Amino acid sequence: MFLHTHPYEPFLFEGVKKLIVGTLPPPRFTTGALREGDVNFCYGSRDGQLWPILNEIFKLDLLFETSERAIVQRKEFLIRNRIGICDIVASAEREKVDASDLGMQNIKLRNLLFYLEKYPTVETLLFTGGNSKNGPEYFFRKHLKDHGLQLKVKSNEVPRIHEFVHPKTNNAIKTVSLIAPSGAANRAVGSIPEYKEMKAANPNFNTVDFRVLQYAKHF
Repeated sequence: MFLHTHPYEPFLFEGVKKLIVGTLPPPRFTTGALREGDVNFCYGSRDGQLWPILNEIFKLDLLFETSERAIVQRKEFLIRNRIGICDIVASAEREKVDASDLGMQNIKLRNLLFYLEKYPTVETLLFTGGNSKNGPEYFFRKHLKDHGLQLKVKSNEVPRIHEFVHPKTNNAIKTVSLIAPSGAANRAVGSIPEYKEMKAANPNFNTVDFRVLQYAKHF
């Protein structure tokens, strides 16, 4: 059994307003066996789409390489835009060493409510995935339930938007369930009527383009 621990501490700072919330990076980030093109930072997998999407939205001219400069670029962007990262899974066990959310067992969650109390300026949680089993929204719902709380629906349109009130700060915090920035979610994107319409109008339009449009509204 492989113990998949999160290799990065939450990236939080004074004045942060939005938090990106995912699960775990691929196991190679835990073991340190990075591949060429990986960035040794949150969402740094060369196969991931989050940083390419943000690079397109904000015209960042990011480096996609295993270098310290690539890490610094991402941190500077996050601080400049008051965006933090606090993935919800601290660790999980796996029989098969892969990045599948469904493959996680004996999962230990981070206490996001604690971090939201410590950084009360946070207004929005940006989930990198919806409420499917072992996704970030799924785990956050479980986390809230353990504290007698629940999400309230604000919008059921994709991306779904919810809200909850923090029990210590009384802050109303919005959550947005973005389409996951991974190749595995491309099939789900392809089934969305809005995407089908855009694809029909422009055959060159793809699933990453659709995410860029969605993410731009909330980042």
